[in-house]
Amino acid sequence: MRYRRYMKGGRHPIRTGGPMALFVLAAVLVAGCSAFEAKRSVAAAPYYPRAEAPISTASVAPRPPAAQPARKTNEVAKPVAATPKQPRTAPGCTAVVQPLRTRALAFAAVVRTRARVHASPNGRSLARYDRLNANGVPMIFGVLGRADCDGRWLRVQLPSRPNGVRAWVRARDVQLIRVRTRIEVDLSARRVTLYRKGRELISTRAAIGATDTPTPTGSYYVNQRLVPSNPSGPYGPGAIGVSAFSPVLQDWIQGGPIAIHGTNQPHLLGGAVSHGCVRIHNDALVRMFRLALAGTPVVIRA
Repeated sequence: MRYRRYMKGGRHPIRTGGPMALFVLAAVLVAGCSAFEAKRSVAAAPYYPRAEAPISTASVAPRPPAAQPARKTNEVAKPVAATPKQPRTAPGCTAVVQPLRTRALAFAAVVRTRARVHASPNGRSLARYDRLNANGVPMIFGVLGRADCDGRWLRVQLPSRPNGVRAWVRARDVQLIRVRTRIEVDLSARRVTLYRKGRELISTRAAIGATDTPTPTGSYYVNQRLVPSNPSGPYGPGAIGVSAFSPVLQDWIQGGPIAIHGTNQPHLLGGAVSHGCVRIHNDALVRMFRLALAGTPVVIRA
């Protein structure tokens, strides 16, 4: 079946005119980005190519660069700035935290049925997340590290306010997906760059938030990927949802989430004109959408 081929790594629906409603918006998408026209929903399963299949939680430590075949990449996997040089002890736990995110490899945690997040391993429950989010697509956490405390626990980043909020989730409640991509947004240069396995693949000019509705800076991740019913509309052929929220538009539906999306006003690219979202050219969005799987780290710097 065509849908099955897509889930297994076949052609992308944006380019082929296939099932455009794979990840559609069921309510409202982003702060300052108004609403997509909902079309229809489909089976809620994370999209990943064949090479990025779900993995076991038994061993998820990033491999050292030397283990990577030279023919695949010559990039050295360097820890991100936030990664400590030495493992840290998890709160309420005697085991150490093993960092799981590098510049060339990250992990997404897909909620299986429902998952509770905690302030610390075996600690106070903070919230419960269901399998699907408000838009009817899989609930995704960005994985930062792991600790073996009374069963494995994962240190994750949540798609919630305050921006960048972190918590702990039991590994058994989620399924891990390897992610080889990373996105960097440079607000001063008005540029969005996508890397795969540490190598730059796409760099494109962007429009960013206006002075009174700025794009938030910080370290986030791709938490959902959405396709509008009208590819010629203000959001272009798709949107890459980011786990960040507008710092000023807190009364918007769904709390004012941010996204990287296309545009029907390419002449505004390079300006500070949006309500917080990052707009890029539609051609670049199509390429980036194909590569930026849910869980992809997103760094937005001033």
